[in-house]
Amino acid sequence: MLVTTEGIVLHFIKYGESSVIATIFTRDFGRQSYMVNAARSRKSQNKSNLLQPLFLVDLVAYQKPTHELHRIKELKSNQVYQNIPFNITKSSLVIFIAEVLYKSINEQESYPEMYDFIKNSLLYFDLMETGSSNFHLWFLFRLTEYLGFFPETNRVGFEGWFDMKKGEIVHFQPSHPFYANKEATEYLMKLSSLKLHEISEFIVSRAMRDTLITVMVDYYQLHFEDLGEIKSLNVLREVFK
Repeated sequence: MLVTTEGIVLHFIKYGESSVIATIFTRDFGRQSYMVNAARSRKSQNKSNLLQPLFLVDLVAYQKPTHELHRIKELKSNQVYQNIPFNITKSSLVIFIAEVLYKSINEQESYPEMYDFIKNSLLYFDLMETGSSNFHLWFLFRLTEYLGFFPETNRVGFEGWFDMKKGEIVHFQPSHPFYANKEATEYLMKLSSLKLHEISEFIVSRAMRDTLITVMVDYYQLHFEDLGEIKSLNVLREVFK
């Protein structure tokens, strides 16, 4: 069956001399794997350039419900980023977010609400002039709402520790190691109430930013046993230094 959809590139690997296998989160079919024949050949005008992490694409593909690997017939850009490919901080954040999405989105079915959230957030991030270094914190926090484990941290006047196992703030320091201290919890509470256009108002030190992203990654790992190590996190930390 020939289908047309749009997608967000999560990952790709080289296959053979000139082809690639791309993992794409599509708006109509969820996460899918596609063979892109001759993607790295000169005749194809190097389609692999369109398959960079979190690039937005339109595609026409031969797709069968019973197959795990499909074949792309046509591939083109959906919307072109103006800044992400040329800004080291933004491109590093995109690689990190792409790895988290690749390891946490597994459903092979339509989820247009999550797709639109990711796409619209990325387009806004691309044009951000201030506050972009905290985008990944806001994004990972809000993404949990679509993945099904949104933390309860917006209780007014409530102080305590964020218990990652329970996904909520508790009065007493947990006996297990999966929690955020009081200071980090306070920042998480602030983060939980922010809208996308308010990210620039979130002021945080480099040390606290590092603490918060560690908390968020640990929180994800508790809910996705197969998430494993996020390898791009160390690269991201070096960029922020």
